Amino acid sequence: MRVFIVGGTGLLGQHAAAELVRRGHEVSVSGRRRPPSTLEDRARFVPVDLETLDEDGWAALLFGQEAVVFAAGVDDRAAPKAPAVPYFHAGNVVPVQDMLAAAKRTGVRRAVVIGSYFTAIDRQRPAMRLAARHPYIASRVAQAHACRRAAGPDLSVALLETPFVFGAVPGRDPLWAPLVGWLRAGRPCPVPPGGTAVITAAAMGQAVGGALERGADGAFPVAQENLAWDALVARIGAALGRPPRVRRLPAALLRAALGGAGLGYRARGREPGLTPGRLTELLTAELFLDPAVAAGQLGVSGHHLDDGLREMIAACPQPGQP
Repeated sequence: MRVFIVGGTGLLGQHAAAELVRRGHEVSVSGRRRPPSTLEDRARFVPVDLETLDEDGWAALLFGQEAVVFAAGVDDRAAPKAPAVPYFHAGNVVPVQDMLAAAKRTGVRRAVVIGSYFTAIDRQRPAMRLAARHPYIASRVAQAHACRRAAGPDLSVALLETPFVFGAVPGRDPLWAPLVGWLRAGRPCPVPPGGTAVITAAAMGQAVGGALERGADGAFPVAQENLAWDALVARIGAALGRPPRVRRLPAALLRAALGGAGLGYRARGREPGLTPGRLTELLTAELFLDPAVAAGQLGVSGHHLDDGLREMIAACPQPGQP
């Protein structure tokens, strides 16, 4: 297939591109920066600024393609000027709506949107009212609705509901670099109760390839393992070769600290994607997914979490490096 990957120079986009090239597909990638030479030698690069694209611009990009992957958008760490809802809507919902409308116009038959596992958690736990309480999650839920509206007989749309991802790509510091630095220094690491689903970047590449080749349609919560936060930190420490000193953080102390952070955001006129005053209930919950979905429905296999952890650690700056 001829596949166009939006956000193909990021962590998930690069791994998806590499996997699709490995499977024999003709891949084009877009992004604000050029991909590493190892990828550019195998995939065509198209510089794109999503903020300037409308549906016609998307149609021009997708003309002649058979499939499209959306691996872009804004993540939950952003703290735009309040109110935050328009910012996250513009970054996560509008481009997907326009991309999928253009895909249908230009004859693209298969689409994959890399979303967030918070949409799956929102379905699992409606009483938490996550979309009503967190601007970022609201945007991901709206993104999922956009995928469902666009899907039909002429266009399959697979939404990959993605948890925390471990791995690395050239030229980018991993999200977990501060934690790795903390553990390298031998400091005690406080963690909340609760836990999360996890997956490697290489496995996400497999999930994208499986979804496209199978014409998958619908929402797919993707995960390889479910780990308590203390167990996850212990696995990172083990991969680092430095067993960590993990301390359980009482929920009350976590709530107080996050409440203080929320006051700081409000004083600066900012609103983060995840509302600090409501974040304790997320961090102390077991945000788990069924690994059988990725394995059975998308063909994910053979990529172990510990390999992703080692790749991530190797890409983190060493002490004294900028």
